[in-house]
Amino acid sequence: MKSEPLKFSIDDLASSPNQTTAWDGVRNYQARNFMWKQMCVGDQTFFYHSCCAQPGIMGIAEVTSPAYPDATQFDPKNRHFDPKASQDNPRWFNVEITLKQKTRLLTIKELRQYPELKRMRVLQTGNRLSITPVDPDEWKFILKILQV
Repeated sequence: MKSEPLKFSIDDLASSPNQTTAWDGVRNYQARNFMWKQMCVGDQTFFYHSCCAQPGIMGIAEVTSPAYPDATQFDPKNRHFDPKASQDNPRWFNVEITLKQKTRLLTIKELRQYPELKRMRVLQTGNRLSITPVDPDEWKFILKILQV
């Protein structure tokens, strides 16, 4: 799960009540579907900083709620408002995540050095999705690198 640290950083997550936040504001159908149809309570995720001087993995979080309609789509004052969404027919969903632990920064540059990660979606040229699945073997390999 990628976030721009100037908008919401891992430190923001750490200082959130119960170190938990709704992963709202996602407005890409493919990323939405990953949350809505594939993420389950108990799944773990890497918290990744993007659009910054040193993009990369900053920590590990856990999905702590099933997907539910993203409230920001219904708020006309919110920048994520969607006039086509309704309470009866929501278009956007989010899950909640809880911080498990901060890690050392594992930069995208370092991630790209490992042949074991060459197929990792977040490393693919042109990837702009804020949420991408991680293959179980990639997950285990990254945990080894992080010594978690």
